[in-house]
Amino acid sequence: MKYIQNLGDIMKKSHPEKEVKRLFDASEDISDRVYTLDKLKGLPKPVQRYFKFSLQENQRFLSYARLKHGGEFRPKEKWMQIKGEEYFTIQKPGFIWYAKVPLISAKDMYLNGKGNFKIKLLSLIKIVDATGKEVDQGELLRWLGETPIFPTALLPSENLCWESIDDNSAKVFFTDSNLTVEGVFYFAESGEITQFKAKRYKDKTLEDWTGYYKDYKTVDGMKIPFSLEVVWNLKSGDFSYAKFNIETIEFNVPLKYK
Repeated sequence: MKYIQNLGDIMKKSHPEKEVKRLFDASEDISDRVYTLDKLKGLPKPVQRYFKFSLQENQRFLSYARLKHGGEFRPKEKWMQIKGEEYFTIQKPGFIWYAKVPLISAKDMYLNGKGNFKIKLLSLIKIVDATGKEVDQGELLRWLGETPIFPTALLPSENLCWESIDDNSAKVFFTDSNLTVEGVFYFAESGEITQFKAKRYKDKTLEDWTGYYKDYKTVDGMKIPFSLEVVWNLKSGDFSYAKFNIETIEFNVPLKYK
């Protein structure tokens, strides 16, 4: 479709090479660390089940991830095709997401403890440029909600801890830059994460927010979901607004796609 411009042309205007380099430079390479089963001691049972499902013994920790995705996006009522690229850091949580739907380009990011969400019409006219504490909270929650894509990020650390709920769910707490977010992951009997629920800011109001994970595939020895859906659970009813399908994903390659 002619009105879906080339994503590379859009990103050149926003200097994404410099932005992605800033993102990766802000986080350390931790790939010398190794996952072993003894790291599961004391964790809630469903969390232990998840790591046994998703990781192999001696899996190296992930430092960076990058992916390309397709799917559908619905900012209001109408679903639209979407294409996007996303870059993640793990040791210092951060991400940058560039996307394009008909007539609109978007950039979503969390870097050095600050969130920012931008939307442009025809890639030129700025119609949204959101910042502030509510955006910071929402973007850090987005990062946490996407961690099943890079599962070593969910291992316990000085920033992340787990709390037991029952045999099929557990609460997670994550702190970055004096900001703490929390949510509940839900697990299947076979071990995979199926849902993530949290209270996330939608504009200035905290609302229930759910992520769904399906279509697990093995990449570099890890099992990760290739299909993600995100839903606002509003008083007026559930509103699904994003259905993304990963097309390609790479780990520990701290470079922007060409």
